[in-house]
Formats: sequence, structure tokens, C-alpha cells
Amino acid sequence: MSANLPFRFGSEVYTWYMSGNGKTHQGRLGHMIEIIAQAGFTGIQPIFSWMGELRDPQRLANKLKEQGLELAALSLALEWNGAEETEAERAEADEAIELLRHFPGAILCTVQIPTGRHDLENRQRNLVNIVNAVSARATAQGIPCSFHPNSPHTSIIRTEEDYRVVLEGLDTSVTGWTPDVGHIINGGMDPLEKMKEYASLINHMHYKDWDGAPEFALMGQGKVDLLSITQWLKDQNYTGWIVCEDEGKEALEDPDYVTLHDGRWINNELVPALK
Repeated sequence: MSANLPFRFGSEVYTWYMSGNGKTHQGRLGHMIEIIAQAGFTGIQPIFSWMGELRDPQRLANKLKEQGLELAALSLALEWNGAEETEAERAEADEAIELLRHFPGAILCTVQIPTGRHDLENRQRNLVNIVNAVSARATAQGIPCSFHPNSPHTSIIRTEEDYRVVLEGLDTSVTGWTPDVGHIINGGMDPLEKMKEYASLINHMHYKDWDGAPEFALMGQGKVDLLSITQWLKDQNYTGWIVCEDEGKEALEDPDYVTLHDGRWINNELVPALK
């Protein structure tokens, strides 16, 4: 899929999580790994809280090896609404860090679970401090880190001003930034322009498409200029992962189909169009 390119393509598992608020496909990470490999991706980004028995590093390593995949990254999604981590949040983060110690090079991708835009200034400051603290602990264990903003109306990192405050507050010695192109456009910004503005922070990528009806679309069927974005990454010699996190409505009924579609679209449409 990514021959002769500086980057590689992987897949997230949120496409499956969308069904039944995570309940429909609970405990099926092994199946997701098989479908992602069948789609032609070379890496996977699981959600740490949703890994089931494959939260065990040896079981995970065995399953990935069986399907020829790498652990590209791990999503650590927590609410982080206090002035600092709760005891439970810190324990969960440290368990994720411990798992990643078994997979050198895999990224700890921090994501805040949106819970509302109240008390915005204080909560943005607290989020930055917590992400920096978690990332510092991971970096001390040799684990690269990246922060992933999102765009629901209840997110505190949705708008251009939110991005300025949060991205400019990150400790770049311990964490980078994961631009999610669908979330960026959903927050009213141009994805490529925002990526150019904070290019030095980028160390991981998420792709999804968007059509504004009301939000996300099947990859290749929306308004995100994925070709121009991918061409820019190629021209910049970006060497990280591009992870697909398709949230098109089709995923609610058939996430396997969506993942296989994305792999075909990247291989047959996107990559051949690159210069």
C-alpha cells in the first residue's frame, strides 16, 4: 500500500466503536486486526480501554505477528477534567505506558473524552498540564507521544482559538500533535493550512473524510482534500503513520466494509494519484 512512500498507512478501531457506543463489537480486537490486515494496512491503533484480553502484551504481539501488522499507536482516551489526573486516570495511563514498553516506536496518542465546553479557560489549561505530565512519564520510558484534538460540540479543543491555546501549550520536548483532518475541518478550519501552521509539531496523522451532512463521510466521498494533504506530507518527507479513523455513517452498520473500503481507496485511488 505504501511502497516507495516515506510514511505508512494504518487503521484505528473507532470505526467499530461507533456501533452501540462501543458495546456491539466489545472484545473483538482480534477480528479487527484481521480485517485491518485484509484491507492492506500495515499498522493498527487500538483504544486502550477497549482491548479486552489483547491488553496483555504477549497476546497482542502474537496476534499482530500472525496478521503481519505493527502496533502503530495506542489511543489513551480519558476525561481529564480535574486540575490534575485522578488516581484512576493516572493508573490507566501508567498501564498504557507499561504496555507500550513492549512495542518500541509505537506512539502513545492522548485523547480527551469530550464532556462540555464549560469553564473553558481553566479546563484547557488543566488539559495541557495533564497531557504534558502523562507524556513526560511516557517519554522517560522511551515512548513517543502525540496529542489528538477532536471536534464534538462538547470538546474543549474544537475551534481555531482552542487549537492555538492547547497546541501552543504543549511541551514539545515530550509530545507532538496528531492532526485529525476530519476533526479540523469539522471545527471550521482548513486542515492543510492548520497543518502547515503547526508543522513542527506533527508526529502522527489521522485521516477521516467530512461532508458537513452533518459531519463525517466515507473516505473519499467527502470534502477533505486528502490528496493535497497526502502530497504535502510526502513533499515534507513525513515519516510517521497515517492512521485512518473513518467515522462515516456506514460504520454504524458495517465497520468491516468501511475498513476494507478505506484500504482499497487508499491503494487504488489515493496513492496512485501522488506525484
